[in-house]
Amino acid sequence: MSTRILIADDHPLFRLALTQAVAGGGALGPVAVTEAGSLAEALAALTAAPDTDLVLLDLHLPDSYGLMGLAALRATHPSVAVLMISAHDDPRTMRLALDYGAAGYVLKRADLKELGRAVETVLACRQYLPPERAAQVAQLKASAEDRALATRLKGLTPQQFRVLQLIAEGKLNKQIADRLAITERTVKAHVSAIFERLGVRNRTQAGVLLRQLDVSDAAQAPIPVG
Repeated sequence: MSTRILIADDHPLFRLALTQAVAGGGALGPVAVTEAGSLAEALAALTAAPDTDLVLLDLHLPDSYGLMGLAALRATHPSVAVLMISAHDDPRTMRLALDYGAAGYVLKRADLKELGRAVETVLACRQYLPPERAAQVAQLKASAEDRALATRLKGLTPQQFRVLQLIAEGKLNKQIADRLAITERTVKAHVSAIFERLGVRNRTQAGVLLRQLDVSDAAQAPIPVG
């Protein structure tokens, strides 16, 4: 049976490099790779193939921001492991990614051998971090505020999280209803439940809370070779 891996990154050349890293033979055996260029495409791919084993998720997708994409995947597909991929090498960001449910974190500057090793490690149910950052990450602890937000987000249902994503995009109830093919009354019920779960009173406060998930985009790293 093939290992099913989804690569979610908006740069086609980097997706190609990742495909080479995971499908080039070795300990993984047969690998079936699916690609997505956005968070929406990734979520759709997982809905179509819920037996996916691993998602390689770019920290900065065009329709997401920071750790929002990770939180969305963990909320809607909690059984699928997620390995974060980013040029951002700040230990605190890595710590937050782990706290929000990532199984590992690998840098875009890693060569193909390290990328393959990271994938193999996570698929073996072990945590992977860049060797040069692992000790620093281990010393960090999430703040009480970060832990509280992670807990609140994990308490949302998949549909509530979809509504929350659209709220974060500035969509009104009618627009959310049209997008999700549900009634406005249902949207209002979801919004009320979301606000209660997050401990906020309105969309503005929800937006402020979600900005905790934002991570500044690091300069793009070169495509890995060899």
